[in-house]
Amino acid sequence: MAPAEDNVVVPHKKLEKLLSMKGGKGEASYVNNSQAQAQHARSMLHLLKDTLDVVQLNSPETPFAVADLGCSCGSNTLFIVDVIIKHMIKRYEALGYDEPPEFSAFFSDLPSNDFNTLFQLLPPYGGSMEECLASDSHRSYFAAGVPGSFYRRLFPARSVDFFYSAFSLHWLSQVPDAVVDNRSAAYNKGRIFIHGASEITADAYRKQFQTDLAGFLRSRSLEMKRGGSMFLACLGKTSLDPTDQGGAGLLFGADFQDAWDDLVREGLITSEKRDKFNIPVYAPSLQDFKEVVEADGSFVINKLEVFKGGSPLVVNHPDDAAEVGRALANSCRSISGVLVDAHLGDQLSEELFSRVQRRATSHAKDILEHLQFFHIIASLSLAI
Repeated sequence: MAPAEDNVVVPHKKLEKLLSMKGGKGEASYVNNSQAQAQHARSMLHLLKDTLDVVQLNSPETPFAVADLGCSCGSNTLFIVDVIIKHMIKRYEALGYDEPPEFSAFFSDLPSNDFNTLFQLLPPYGGSMEECLASDSHRSYFAAGVPGSFYRRLFPARSVDFFYSAFSLHWLSQVPDAVVDNRSAAYNKGRIFIHGASEITADAYRKQFQTDLAGFLRSRSLEMKRGGSMFLACLGKTSLDPTDQGGAGLLFGADFQDAWDDLVREGLITSEKRDKFNIPVYAPSLQDFKEVVEADGSFVINKLEVFKGGSPLVVNHPDDAAEVGRALANSCRSISGVLVDAHLGDQLSEELFSRVQRRATSHAKDILEHLQFFHIIASLSLAI
């Protein structure tokens, strides 16, 4: 019999007060498990720069503002902001300006994000522009943190020139109510993710994603300066099957799902406890994304495509099954561990991820061959 469960199930409508990548600098932290995201972001830099090239330049007397939405707590956001600002400086130089404008960079994420770790990584402001361009030891921009959900307003009207958001928009503002309601036809019984679930369950997730994306676009259309643009990247899929979540399905719907089932079989938790936990992620199809952008009507689509990102795992020794299993468990834990801890408590969370690691180790070669992520890439400019 499962033990009495005295920990509280997190209300999904209050998800934004809890959701974050795992903070700190430990083995399972996001800082130490975001190398794949860094590789994927670097592979998209040519597309990012294409978007930067269509941003309208104002006079250098007008400060230029950049915002990274869903910045998390690692060095990836600092690298990207640096790329963006250095590219814009070169654009101003190409037009013959002696001095570029002052730059501001806003790092935004939910209030539960580990901003302390992020800001400890910030290089100091200062040095000449030439020194900032030639070195990473100084930054050429003023920095600020902006806590809050990007599905609502975050900035004053017409205040930001360029928005960037990568690997964040697939996170929903909430798990749809119907998915955790055992009276609903969309109840996701027996699963902690929608990969392979019923079509009605997947449709509830799709509708939540599109509602959230509509809120995101509506907010940015008010905050963006005239002539501004944004570059967005989120998990995506190539299949039109709403229940097929591609790489996200393999990450959360295989060993992770089986580990939850292990806890139920071993009597450590009840099946009801498992069924009340759902990963609030939806990997959209290109059509899912395009429908919302076109319905909003505030943005011109410069580019909208599916981009192959590669594996979410970075391992030094691919033939070492134990290293692959550990990498998969740490990857899962770095992005979902905070939610699991809140739902199960620290002790059972540890039990869960040890089972994820053990299962992944047993078929490590198969994981490396098949676990691949695709991303939706969107380059959008504010319609005049």
